[in-house]
Amino acid sequence: MSQPSEALGWRSVGDLVGRHPDARVALIGAPLNERSLTPGRCDLGPKVLRGVLPRLSTYDVETGLELDIKVHDAGDVALKAVSPFDAFEPVRDAVAAQAHRDLTILVGGNNAITRPGVHALGLDRVGVLTLDAHFDLRDTDQGLTNGNPIQALLDDGMDGRRISQVGLAPFANTRRAHEKAEAAGISVRTARECRQRGLVNVVVEELERLSSLCEVVYVDFDIDVIDRSQWPASPGARPGGVSVHDFFDAARAIGAHAKVRAVDLTEYDPSLEIGDLGSLTAGRWFCEILAGVAAR
Repeated sequence: MSQPSEALGWRSVGDLVGRHPDARVALIGAPLNERSLTPGRCDLGPKVLRGVLPRLSTYDVETGLELDIKVHDAGDVALKAVSPFDAFEPVRDAVAAQAHRDLTILVGGNNAITRPGVHALGLDRVGVLTLDAHFDLRDTDQGLTNGNPIQALLDDGMDGRRISQVGLAPFANTRRAHEKAEAAGISVRTARECRQRGLVNVVVEELERLSSLCEVVYVDFDIDVIDRSQWPASPGARPGGVSVHDFFDAARAIGAHAKVRAVDLTEYDPSLEIGDLGSLTAGRWFCEILAGVAAR
């Protein structure tokens, strides 16, 4: 039987995403934008990510992997002009509704979606790994923002020893936040350590640490962890962040870990795009997550 012509197109990752009730993976859009400390358009992230997937093929020339994992698109949570406080239940419930799958991919939106995503897996059984330039331990006395989801989880009663923060950047955080993290028992791994020891090595170590303490793991990919020269599409990205190559390798390792049941991508602001750099980077991240799941 002859194969279809690739003269004008190929099978894309976009072809894997649709209404697939029995799929191992689910995709949820969480276009939360309210109370971002730096105003922007993170609410555009889910639409732009979906739009770029037809440009990405299902074949990895480096490993010979052909992606063939169906992804159930559960749509977007309705979050237009909704505060992080009021977004909590809708986002939590949307992620919890997909808990029977191997993995749920939550695409933001700002970092305030992380707290309800974590709650969806059960606060008493989950560990949290963040890839982030920032601690996100700002005080909550003025309400919820994209700058305090980790502090909010601690306020909720989460044991800080079940939190790992990887990729923290110099001159992007405060001494007080660092001291808060240490006092809570959070594992802190800086951008320099990731560069010297290898991001994927640090991530694997933290996944194993969390796995010894927790039944399931939630991973927050705040994409501003990437070096700003390679990722300009987040207001919080800084020069000296992790390389995009290491970010992709870490995403695949995370997707492959059996205890990782939900991941999010946050702080992608398409209004800061230079060319298609942001959308293609986010799309490649999506592919790497699926490649990891394929290896489970």
